[in-house]
Amino acid sequence: MELTILMPCLNEEATLGTCIMKALNTIKINNLDAEILVSDNGSTDNSIKIAEQLGARVISVEEKGYGSALRSGIENARGKFIIMADSDDSYDFNDFYKFVLKLREGDDLVMGNRFLGGIEKNAMPFLHKYLGNPVLSTIGKVFFKVKIGDFHCGFRGFNRQSMLDIQLSTTGMEFASEMVVKSSLNNHKISEISIKLYQDGRSRSPHLQTWNDGWRHLRFLLLYCPAWLFLYPGIFFSTVGMVVSIILLPQPFHLGFITFDVHTMLYSSFLILTGFQMISFYCFSTIYANRKQQKYASPGIFGLYTSYSLERALIVGVVIIGFGIILSIYAISQWTDRSFGDLSPSRMLRIIIPSITLLMLGIQVIFNSFFASMLRINR
Repeated sequence: MELTILMPCLNEEATLGTCIMKALNTIKINNLDAEILVSDNGSTDNSIKIAEQLGARVISVEEKGYGSALRSGIENARGKFIIMADSDDSYDFNDFYKFVLKLREGDDLVMGNRFLGGIEKNAMPFLHKYLGNPVLSTIGKVFFKVKIGDFHCGFRGFNRQSMLDIQLSTTGMEFASEMVVKSSLNNHKISEISIKLYQDGRSRSPHLQTWNDGWRHLRFLLLYCPAWLFLYPGIFFSTVGMVVSIILLPQPFHLGFITFDVHTMLYSSFLILTGFQMISFYCFSTIYANRKQQKYASPGIFGLYTSYSLERALIVGVVIIGFGIILSIYAISQWTDRSFGDLSPSRMLRIIIPSITLLMLGIQVIFNSFFASMLRINR
C-alpha cells in the first residue's frame, strides 16, 4: 500500500466525517492505493462509529496525548507514505495529493506552511499567529538550521520508515517539533509547501493549551540543542564577568555619575563561575550524547570526547588553585604588614575576590573532571 491518511482524534464527531469524506474523494480522483486510519485517543462521543461507518480503520490509543496518538498511528499504518492532519476540519483533505507528489520525489518529510498559504480569519488565535508560532519556528530554524517556516503545522506528509528510524518518543503537542528536529539532525530531506488554514468546525474548546504546550515546544528545542541552552550563554556570562573583573581590578570605574567598585566585582565573579559551570554542563551533555550515540544540535565539540584526559584536567585545576593560593598568601601578607589591624576594604577585596574566584574555579575544574570521567566509563 502506498499511502495512509492519518487522523488523530479525540471527540471530533462534528468534523471527522467531513474530513474522511474529503480524503476519500481525493483518493478516488487520483486513483490512489490508500487507507484512512483514525488514531483515537479516548473519544467518548460518536467519533469511532462515524469513522467505521465511512470505511476508515480505527485504532484505540490508551496513552493520552497528541504525540501518543500519532506515534501509534505511524506504527500501525500500512502505507509507505503517511499524510497526517487534524480531524477538526481546519485543513482541507482535498489538498493532500500535493504532499504525495513531493514524497514520491524522495522527500522524507514534507511540511505544510500556513503562513505561506493563508490563514482564514479567526482560524488561529492572535497569540499563536503573531507570537507563539513565529517565535518558536524562528528558534527552531536558528537552533537546527532547518529552512521550515511553520514548525507546528498539523498538516504534513512523511515517509513512514524514515519516522520509525528516528524513534519519535514525545507524547504531547511537542511531537510536532520533535518530528522536524530529529529529521533535521538525521539529515533527512525536508521540504515545505503552502497550505491554507481554515476555521475549524468543532463545537468544543480546542485541545491545545497556549502556555503549557508552548513551553513544552520550547523545552524540547532547548533540550535538543545544548549549545544554546548551556554553551553560548556560558561563554557570554564568563566573558562579561572576566571583562568587568579586569576593568575593576586596578581601581574603581567611573561612568558619568555612576561608580563601579568591588561590589560590582563580586557580581562579575558570580558570572565567571556560573558561566564556567554552564560550559561544563555542555561538555557533560556532549560526552553523554556521544556515548549514547544520540544526536543533538552541536557546534562540533565532539572531539572533546577523544581528546579529554582526566590527568590534564586535574593539572589545570591544580594550577588554577595554585594561583588562588598565591593571591591568598599575598592578601595575608598585606594584613601581616598592618599587624593584623584594619585594612582598606576596597583595596583588599581587589585581591580577595579574584583569589576566592580562582580557588572555586579550580575546585570546579577538578570535580567536574572526575564527573566527566565517570560519564565516559564503559560498563
